[in-house]
Amino acid sequence: SCTQGAEMPTGATAATSVPKANPMRIYMHYMPWFESAESTANGRWGLHWTMANRDPGQIVEDRREIAAHYYPLIGPYASGDKDVLEYHLLLMKLTGIDGVLVDWYGSHDVNDYRSNRNNTEALIEGLNEVGLQFAVVYEDYSAGQVAANGAANTALGAARGDMCYLAGNYFNDDHYIEVDGAPLLLVFGPRLFETEAEWAQVFTGLDPKPHLLTLWHQSGDAGQNAAGEFAWVYNNHLQELDVFYRDVAPRIQTPLAAAYPGFRDFYAEGGWGSALGWQIEHDQGRTFAETLQRAQQSGVNAVQLVTWNDFGEGTMIEPTREFGFSFLEQVQRFAGVEYGRGELERVYELYQLRKKYAGDVEVQRQLDQVFNFLASLAVDEAAVLLDGID
Repeated sequence: SCTQGAEMPTGATAATSVPKANPMRIYMHYMPWFESAESTANGRWGLHWTMANRDPGQIVEDRREIAAHYYPLIGPYASGDKDVLEYHLLLMKLTGIDGVLVDWYGSHDVNDYRSNRNNTEALIEGLNEVGLQFAVVYEDYSAGQVAANGAANTALGAARGDMCYLAGNYFNDDHYIEVDGAPLLLVFGPRLFETEAEWAQVFTGLDPKPHLLTLWHQSGDAGQNAAGEFAWVYNNHLQELDVFYRDVAPRIQTPLAAAYPGFRDFYAEGGWGSALGWQIEHDQGRTFAETLQRAQQSGVNAVQLVTWNDFGEGTMIEPTREFGFSFLEQVQRFAGVEYGRGELERVYELYQLRKKYAGDVEVQRQLDQVFNFLASLAVDEAAVLLDGID
């Protein structure tokens, strides 16, 4: 059985929660897997910026060469960078996001799983400071990789270790999302453990057992261990969503809706095998509007936004050079918050000043105060301070 670890220090501030006219819970799917040349021991950019054949060290016309059709407004980054996390989380907060669902590859030191875990924990620390909730989306196939690399005797043993790690380090965090008194856990699939008996073993020793949501149409793979399903992005997407909301959501305990701005992967161009073979046009925000509207009308009480930053699949909602802040502005209107693009631009300004004055202790202290103002929704005070820093 799992022995409970020490409580993670939450560092929780009394961060003010954002008033929203829309009672629907809004969660953001988040990838913590990006690395820059500065953040790695070998000085190389991480795989999610390079894929097989791109070199972000090359700059052409003010752009690094990254494995994506779209370009982050702040340029490619490292997921563990404190300034990047501050920027991401303040943007989410002022957009009306309630929590982050973070893509998680487990607790073992195999492939890039350790840096993903470290980045996740930097994210959790930031979430606690901003006052947002979080839960984990477990990539169960990673347990097979752990066993294949000899870091665990069996894949099931690896997954049990991951669950014990979550129980000891994440589930007891004040900001971890709970449903009916149990920690929420999503699994992307499952892709490896596809029987009820295996999931019963994965959850051995956990009390309470996680409130498990599988990918849509796959809860049968976890049997009685599954409490529901989450929708995702797929070909013929509006029809797929309609079927899920009409036929599946009413008969499962916990359905989770999905909304996304589009889909255009870079796998073929990036040398990672063939493209998925379908694309969903971003259509100047119409795709996002349609999927948000369906989520709202579905009767489901929570929606997962797909995704904050999967640049490799072109589903990113975070600000880009191509789309600016427009997707976040759509979420602001959906959530019914009193903020708009102006507040988002202040957060971007804070990020730029963090980098411009990276070594200046006095300016950084002032920027810490700007952060505190923004986290507590004292937006006007933050603006005054920002305007005083050149």
